[in-house]
Amino acid sequence: MIDFYTAATPNGHKVAVTLEELGLDSQPVFVDLANQEQKSDEFLAINPNGRIPTIIDRDRDDFSVFESGAIMIYLAEKCGQLLPTDVEGRSRVMQWLMFQRAGVGPMMGQAYYFMTSFEPQRPDVIERFRVESMRLLEVLDHQLENEDYLAGDYSIADIANWCWANAFPRDAIQAAELVALERWLDRIAARGAVQRGLAVKADAELSEA
Repeated sequence: MIDFYTAATPNGHKVAVTLEELGLDSQPVFVDLANQEQKSDEFLAINPNGRIPTIIDRDRDDFSVFESGAIMIYLAEKCGQLLPTDVEGRSRVMQWLMFQRAGVGPMMGQAYYFMTSFEPQRPDVIERFRVESMRLLEVLDHQLENEDYLAGDYSIADIANWCWANAFPRDAIQAAELVALERWLDRIAARGAVQRGLAVKADAELSEA
C-alpha cells in the first residue's frame, strides 16, 4: 500500500496517473493547499520542501519520496514498467521527463499564477511566460510529428508532459495548429488509467491521516 499525499494540480495528477497505470494500491490523502497544510509540521516531516505530491511506501518500511519526477521514477522502477532499462532508452525517457520538470511545468505554472493573480498589472510578465509555454508546446509537437509517444513506447515522460500540456487552453493549441500535439493529447486522454488518475478523490485529509 502507498499513501499518496496530493491535490488537484498537474503535479498531483502525474503521480495519480502513474499509480493507476502501474496498478498499485494507494490511499490518497488530500492536502489543503489553500490553508497551507503543505507547510504544517506534520507534512514537512515527510516532505521537507513543503510541496505536493509525496508518497509513503508502506511495503518498504514506510519509505517516503517527494518531488513528482522522483516519485514517478521510483514507482516505475519498483514495478519495472513505464521506464526502459537499457541505457539509451532510459536516457530518452529521462530527457523528456527533465524537459517537463525544467521547462514545461515551471513556465506554465508561472503563466497560470500571473494570469490569475496579476493580469491587469503585469501583462508583460504574462506574455513572457505565455510565449515560452507555447514554444515548449511546439517542441513537443515537433517531436510527435512522426512518433506516437515522446521517447519510443508510452512512458512516464508522456504522463508528466501530458498532465501539464492537457491543462493548457486547447483553443490556444488549436490556433497554433499543433496538430501532432493534439493527437497525442487525445490519444493519452483515451487511456482508462489516465481517466481514473484524473478522477482520483482523496479518501482522507491530512489532519486525519
